[in-house]
Amino acid sequence: MHALFVSTAWAQQQSAAPSPTATPVAGEPRKSNQRPATETKNAEPFDRMIVKELAAQCVKLETEAGIIEIELLPEAAPESVRNFLNLAAIGAFDTTTFSRVVKDFVVQGGNLSTREKLTPELTQRARRTVPDEPNYVKHVRGIVSMARPDTPNGATTNFFILVSDAPHLDGTFAAFGRVTSGMEVADAINRAPGENEKPAKPVRLLRALVTPCASDVKPSN
Repeated sequence: MHALFVSTAWAQQQSAAPSPTATPVAGEPRKSNQRPATETKNAEPFDRMIVKELAAQCVKLETEAGIIEIELLPEAAPESVRNFLNLAAIGAFDTTTFSRVVKDFVVQGGNLSTREKLTPELTQRARRTVPDEPNYVKHVRGIVSMARPDTPNGATTNFFILVSDAPHLDGTFAAFGRVTSGMEVADAINRAPGENEKPAKPVRLLRALVTPCASDVKPSN
């Protein structure tokens, strides 16, 4: 099943900018009418934090191409932010790659099957879904948003960073963060050689760190 998120009319006009899609875990078959995961949920560091506490956290992505720093927007997408923080805190993103790149559009990461070592626990974690949280945040350059399949409430671990404005995603995808430093790194990842949205040599995310936000954080251009 191939997921499409762009209207036919828009796609005919803007065929060079396909919409972000979630990448399934390797070896996991696609299912129709898939039921939400019912396995026991293990407690994670940010499960009980309120929105104000979530907003005080930022995430630093240490990649092979440089560092990307992200401020989070829990007022707009609290569960997407909580999920992202938890995944970073438990080390799930460490050694994953930016496995999907659409030129002049997005760089996409968060596919846990690209880790150097995928444990059974992380395989199970990668199936956990979060609710759709379309919101008022505009999908402009530097915004971080959740990738998802075409099934409702199907977002898991995949996220994307916009390197250009994408207003066709507004009100449909869950924008939950903003790059405050390191857009030049995202640009470099986006410009790397590749074919059919697959980079020839995917840039690895060495480590994701949750850090207290600086009080004077400003978006990166």
